[in-house]
Amino acid sequence: MKILGRRSAGVLVPLFSIRTGREWGVGEYPDLARFAKWAGDAGFSLVMTLPLLEPSPGQDSPYSSCSFFALDPLYLRIADVPELEALGGMSALTADERALLDAVSESPRVRHADVRRLKDGVLRRCFERFERDVDASSERRRALARFVDEHAHWIHDYALFRTLKDRFPQSWRDWPVEVRDASPEQIAGLRRAHAREIAYRTWLQYLAFGQHQAARKEAAAAGVALGGDEPFLVADDSADVWARKDRYRFDATVGAPPDAFSADGQEWGLPPYRWERIAEERYELFAQRGRHTAQLYDLIRIDHVVGLYRTYHRPIDKSAHYFWPQHEPQQRAQGEAVLKAFASSGTELIAEDLGVIPDFVRASLKELGIPGYRVLRWEKDHDRFRDPAAWPELSVATTGTHDTESSIEWWDALPEWERNAARRIPQLADVPAERARKYGEELHAALLDAVYRSPSRLALLPVQDVLALRDRVNTPNTVGPENWSWRMPWTVSVMEEDAIVRGRRRQLRRLAELTERVSR
Repeated sequence: MKILGRRSAGVLVPLFSIRTGREWGVGEYPDLARFAKWAGDAGFSLVMTLPLLEPSPGQDSPYSSCSFFALDPLYLRIADVPELEALGGMSALTADERALLDAVSESPRVRHADVRRLKDGVLRRCFERFERDVDASSERRRALARFVDEHAHWIHDYALFRTLKDRFPQSWRDWPVEVRDASPEQIAGLRRAHAREIAYRTWLQYLAFGQHQAARKEAAAAGVALGGDEPFLVADDSADVWARKDRYRFDATVGAPPDAFSADGQEWGLPPYRWERIAEERYELFAQRGRHTAQLYDLIRIDHVVGLYRTYHRPIDKSAHYFWPQHEPQQRAQGEAVLKAFASSGTELIAEDLGVIPDFVRASLKELGIPGYRVLRWEKDHDRFRDPAAWPELSVATTGTHDTESSIEWWDALPEWERNAARRIPQLADVPAERARKYGEELHAALLDAVYRSPSRLALLPVQDVLALRDRVNTPNTVGPENWSWRMPWTVSVMEEDAIVRGRRRQLRRLAELTERVSR
């Protein structure tokens, strides 16, 4: 389903935030379809998520994955696993599991570790029943075998890595040398020794892909596309880095240079690509990622796209930081080669081009036909806000991102001079000054109107700004339970029935129709 060939609107919602009343303390793959139906009724053509890749063990951030390819079993709906019924359904849960299920379901925030522990215990019993009862010649066994064959380029390394992480919880760098730097013969021995656990990890991926693809199909039937988010890098403690050390450097980490928000720049602790090796392989890693995401999504957001052109290295020895490649012609050639490889699958791309971005990167994206972002609060010339009516057609218009505070929090914290500057945007100018001091219904409608009426091909709004909520998903450069754990205040059913939310849905639908961002 193509999105960028016409004017359209999308909503950004973390899967972990969606509530339907069926989920076990966290949004689950089938909930994408349920939310997509609501979004379609509100005039949205796209539901965009954060990365759904499995995080490195011990991490909650979706941008710190242990694989570019493995989906997170956290989002599995266990009630849809056939073996649960064979075990006796919900009665198969122990008293402790039922108590934990009640606790995580009632929690206002996602309790990642508890949900993982709960689901893993039940899924392991389901897997035992699958191994015992499902005949080798059955269609489900054949489907699993086909899945493994189709994903052979990553799933064997991933499943072994995850198995070894259970035995050696520390970073792979601290594993016994015969495991850390295992030879092909030693790898084969490890696979034989841990065959059953490897089979379990593989089976989980089979289930996750099946549930995700079913949700995508159901969303498409409702006229709504699914969008995914592709991280710039995987975590250092990941299957990809351990299995393909030749593709990464270990004499530096990746970060971002100083900017208006960070005087010292950012330290991400991620291993840089060994770009010369990536080039020798004709950027096949990115072509594989493009083909892989095409199985899951209709559109992909490329995170930190500038890093594909030039990566900011912070040497381990504390010497001067530097970009690689060092010179603009090589930077441009590299970035374009990577993006062309990624796009070779035919999946539509949008680029996160926020922060310190050289002019040549945006010029390159324009030549490639890849839209970058226009975030209303950041679109300024010194102290003057740019009118969204002047934004380019080849762009993604938005009020914020998963890393920003909500529009309510942003507006209410603005000093008076900046609110007055923002009110020079025509739609905001229509809100009387006395009613613009605090974020209210008129200002909410005006902000949405400004973004929707922009020439930008895609208007993509965080769900908090769609529903006028104050909540925040993540605060950059911080670690804590408030990040990556927000759950929506209502289930989708309540959103369909609540008078206020239904009113917002009608408002959104009318706005999409008036601005020609709806096709059905």
